[in-house]
This record gives sequence, structure tokens and C-alpha cells, in this order.
Amino acid sequence: MPEPGHILLTGGAGFIGANFVRYVLAERPGVRLTNLDALTYSGNLENLAGVAEAHAGYRFVRGDVTDAELVGRLVAEADVVVHMAAESHVDRSILDSRPFIVTNVLGTQTLLDAVRRRQREGAPVRFVHVSTDEVYGSLPLDDPEERFTEETPLAPNSPYAASKAAADLLVRAYHHTFGLEAMITRCSNNFGPYQFPEKVIPLFVTNLVEGAQVPLYGDGLNVRDWLHVLDHCEAVLAVAERGRAGEVYNIGGNNERSNLELTRTILELMGQGPEMIRRVPDRPGHDRRYAIDAGKIARELGWRPTRSAWPGALAETVAWYRDNPGWWKRVKSGEYREYYKRQYGG
Repeated sequence: MPEPGHILLTGGAGFIGANFVRYVLAERPGVRLTNLDALTYSGNLENLAGVAEAHAGYRFVRGDVTDAELVGRLVAEADVVVHMAAESHVDRSILDSRPFIVTNVLGTQTLLDAVRRRQREGAPVRFVHVSTDEVYGSLPLDDPEERFTEETPLAPNSPYAASKAAADLLVRAYHHTFGLEAMITRCSNNFGPYQFPEKVIPLFVTNLVEGAQVPLYGDGLNVRDWLHVLDHCEAVLAVAERGRAGEVYNIGGNNERSNLELTRTILELMGQGPEMIRRVPDRPGHDRRYAIDAGKIARELGWRPTRSAWPGALAETVAWYRDNPGWWKRVKSGEYREYYKRQYGG
């Protein structure tokens, strides 16, 4: 398809969403982009400071993806929907899974229904559902050659992952039943600027700046594939523009590290020693290893990660948090919640 004229992005005030906004407006300056975000706890408009002033085609709308009337109006204006809005923190899903079902499943269904209405009106909309490698479950530590492919059966092990898998299956069903131009992306762990500091990299860096220890789950041998957020944004835009309807595309960084190795590297970059590690009981049902085979998106769309290689990419990310204490201190204190009120009066 040609470059999109109007993108509706959901969840664009969060970590990946805000980076996607900035990336798309820089790479496609003629595009119109509407950002729908409910501004729940991890939505932060400070992530997008200056964007509206610099880009006439950008618009922010505060609202919920389960609001069918609002979603219908916004989808009616778009030719591409990129659905990123989600509850995404595994620990929170263990404490209370209901918000994950509401946002991740019912929110996706609401968007799909709106896209289906547009299709019946003769104006098909491309729909990109941004999912996660966690829907595949866990890989064994003793077979480093095994990777998740798009054909790997879904076997989610946390309430968060189960809610995303359910949403993935809805997207698949709407494509096969109604012919929607829908695609699914499944990414590995993202890192980069503007990440909410409950996640491991910003949590560890900001704790160390404050002189606090870093909490390491269990034996620390759980392995994750780390993907720079801008590599992820580039891949999602490639799928939106050139992906095949009905397909799944895995997006990975070719960058596997154990949590213990990650922790030690952050400590080294911060000039700290192992005494700053605090061992904590492992998370219930903690998956041992994730690893992505991103060969399909490379073959079909020509995308490969170019920003994710360590130690350079991690060092740049650590430096960003170290150099931007004003941003993360406002997040940790809750002051960032006042930004919307100052900007929009409510």
C-alpha cells in the first residue's frame, strides 16, 4: 500500500507508543496521526512534550479503547490503525487480571468491530495488532538454538500473556471470518527512553542513581531477547505499510541476555558492584527463556534490527535515564499525573 495518510494509534502516551509517535512523524512528515490514550498509570504526556507544537498533523485524544462510540468516530477518519494500548506488566496481572482482560481483550474487540464497520462501508482499514513474544510461553535454557517462530503454538503462562493471546486470536478470527486487513506483530523485550520505571532497566538505573539496591528475581538465569524500541517502531511501520493481511510477524533484537548478565552490565555501566544486588523470591510462573526468530520479517519486508546491539545500545539507554532525572523522578513520585491537568485543564 502507499504510505498511510492518517494513522490512528492507540496507547501512544506509553513507552513504545510515544516512541512510535516520534519515529513516524520524523520518518513520514506528511502523515496525520491521532493518538488515543486513556492515560492510565503508565500513560505520560510528558513523553510527547513538544510533539503537537512541531507537527500540525498530530492530535491527542484522551479516551478508552473500550468506548465504542469514540473508537468508531476515530476509526472512521483513519486508513491505518496501530493498536498498542494494553495493560502490560506481568506482576500487576498476577495481582489483578481483570484490567488486562478489559483493556487487552475487550478493547481489541471494540477496535476490530469499528474496522469491520468501515469495511462494510467500502473503506477498508489496515489493522496492526502489536502483541508480545510472551504469548508463546517459555523455551528451555538447555537448547540455545530453539527460537519462537510465527508457527510456534500459543502457550501463555501469565494472565497478561493470556490476555494478549486472546486478543491475537480475535484478530486472526476477524481476518478469516470478515476479511479484515489485519496483521499481528510479536516483539521481544523492548528497551530505550521513556520506559515506565517499573520495568527492569529503568528501575535498576534509577534505583542505583538514588543509592538503592536492584531487586533480582530468583537465580537470575531467565533469558530475554532485548530489542531497542526504535527498531521495534521501524518494524511496526514496515508491517503497517507492506505487511500481508492475515500474517504474524515476529520482531526480535538478536540480543539474548540472562537477567543476571543484564544486571551485572548495568552495575558496571553505573560504576557499582555486586553488593547492590538484592535477591528477591522469583515471580510465580516466571518463564525461563524467550528467543525470537525474526527471519520472516527480514525475508518479506527487509527489516532487521540496527539499533539493539550491546553494549552500545544499553549504554546509551542507561545514559538517557542517568541524564534525565527530572523525567523519571516525576514518574516515580506521581507528579507526572499533573502534566495533563496543566496542559489540558482537567
